[in-house]
Parts: sequence; C-alpha cells; structure tokens
Amino acid sequence: MKVVYILPTYNERANIASMLEALLKIFKKIPQYDAQILVIDDNSPDGTGELVKQYSKKHPSIHLMTGPKKGLGFAYIRGMKYAVNELKADIFFEIDSDLSHNPKRSIPSFLKEIEKGADLVIGSRYIKGGSIPQEWAWQRKVFSIFGNLIARFGLMIPRVHEWSSGYRAIKTEVFKKVGADLDKYTGYTFQIAFLHRTIQAGFKVVEIPLNFIDRKHGKSKFIPLDYITNVLLYIFSNSSFIRFCLVGMVGFVINLIGLEVFYRLGISPGTAAALGAEFAIISNFLFNNFWAFAHKKIKKDENIFKKFLQFNTVSIGAVIIQFIIVSLGTSIFGDQTRFIFLVLAVGAFIIPYSYFMYNRFIWKTRH
Repeated sequence: MKVVYILPTYNERANIASMLEALLKIFKKIPQYDAQILVIDDNSPDGTGELVKQYSKKHPSIHLMTGPKKGLGFAYIRGMKYAVNELKADIFFEIDSDLSHNPKRSIPSFLKEIEKGADLVIGSRYIKGGSIPQEWAWQRKVFSIFGNLIARFGLMIPRVHEWSSGYRAIKTEVFKKVGADLDKYTGYTFQIAFLHRTIQAGFKVVEIPLNFIDRKHGKSKFIPLDYITNVLLYIFSNSSFIRFCLVGMVGFVINLIGLEVFYRLGISPGTAAALGAEFAIISNFLFNNFWAFAHKKIKKDENIFKKFLQFNTVSIGAVIIQFIIVSLGTSIFGDQTRFIFLVLAVGAFIIPYSYFMYNRFIWKTRH
C-alpha cells in the first residue's frame, strides 16, 4: 500500500531537513508501506526548495513541487492531486514541516486506525491525551480553542473535537469524493471545509491524541484575526443548523400570527398555538428541504408526500410541547402571557428537539 506524506512549505529551510530525516527514519519501522514524501514549496525565498531538491537526489522517495504562493488550501490540493494521479497513493498524510507534528510518535497510530476501517484520521489536541503548547501566548490559545468550538457547535457536529489540525491521514477515495473546489479556502478554513465535507459524505472519521509542539525555528503562519473571520464566514455559509434556525424564525413568525388569529376567533390559547404550529410546520418542511438541509435534500425518486407525513409526525412532538407549555403557562399567569410562553417553548425545547429529530428521521446522512 502506497502512502504519500504531503508537506506544504514556505520559508522552512531551518526545519525541513530535520523533518525529512525524521520521516525517513520512521519509514524503516513500517516497511509494509511504500512511503513517499511530497514537498509542496511555494517558491520560498529562503531556499527551502533547493534544500529539498538536494535531498531528493539522494532519496528517490522524496519529491518536490514548486509554485506560486496562493495559500495553504491551494498548496494541499496541488499536492493531493499529484499524490493521487502521479504517485498513485492509497493513503496520504497532511503534516506540517516545522516539526510541530511528531512523526515518530503518531504515524503508526494513524495507520493502525486506517487499517481498522477509518477513512480520515485526525490528530486532535482537544481529546484526552492531546495538548497545545504551554508556551503559546494566551491569545493564541483562546483563538485556537474558540475556533474549534465554533466549528463543532456551529456545524452541529460536537462528536468531532478537532477541526483545524493539519495532521491527518486520509484515504484517496475521500479526496476523490470531496476535493472539488476546496482550493478556494485559505489557511485553516481549508482544514475545516475538508473535514466538514468528509463527514457530510458519510466517511468514518477517527481522532487520536496529538501533543502539538511549538516550532523552534521560523515564524508561525497563524494570523488570529484572519483565522476567526474565515471560520465564522465558513460556518455562516455552510451550517445547516444556522439555516435551520433562520427557517425556524420564519416558522415562528407564522406560528405567532396563527396563534393570534385563531385566538381572536375565539379558540383557546393552547389550541390556537397548536393550529399556528401546523402552518409553521408546512413552511419549515419546504424551506428546510430546499435550503437548510439542501445537501441531504429528499430526492425525486423518494415519495415527498410520505416524507412530509413523517415530518408532521415528528413535529407532533413540537406541537405537543408547545400546547402543554402555553396551556399550562396561561392557566397560571393568564392569557396575556401567551406570547412569553410561546417563546419559552420554542427557544428552550422545540429548537433542540426539532433539529435532532429532523436529522435523525427526515434528512438522514446518506452513507
């Protein structure tokens, strides 16, 4: 089985030789794999590419690609395409060239998880056994932790703890499935987008502990403001949960209008709220199917009416929750509190209930 280790570089002359030596040593301990190294150098002015070229003359397993500096995502995509199409990789690694990722300690663990059935293995600093450098400035710690939390809960995939790590082992079939247009993402957003698409496509993702080591030579490419800005932009553009919430806001307005209209027609607050909820359900189904969950949209060959009935069945829980809370609240505090208890029911109970149930039963991830 052929494994290609992809190292993106820009001004890493002080680190690259040590990294190449470390990889060559570990290769001797895993002889069952045909190991190749692919350095993607963005025309480093410090001569990184020239040093790699010298190594490649002595070691045929070392390859060098050079090109203009267009960001991390572009460099990785170039490398992945070359690894797949030219080097015929079965598996490839993303790995930093500044020695922050310890190849000796981790590579066998990555490959073991691939052998056990994982499609993408990621080195995680935020699971038990993982860590970030103590010497990092507090600002970088905050940005790193906060950025990963935004990705986890903004994309509503909390089971994956690490989103921005660039230490990964990936099966070739994953890249073939999800790699299109990923080069448009820069910096760490590329890592988030790649992992997000991988999970959406139904591939198996496994995390292993990573003790991240701060670089000893050279300057970090991490730019905190760009990192957080790009992460937020990606989340808002691609989060089905955020779109679900926006759809829910429209449904809530419809529900609110329905509550008031039916109440003024002489219907009790609880029943009026439930009737308004049914109109909101119709709106939610249409907008969720064609927008919020568009990546899992109900296909033409499926019975959309049957799915709508399932959607209504699932939503009965939300109607019951709303009926109970509004009825109970207004019976104790009076009809004038009907809007307060409607907001309480929706915000505290119906949003989490509905998002879970829709993903579980209506717009299930297709493997």
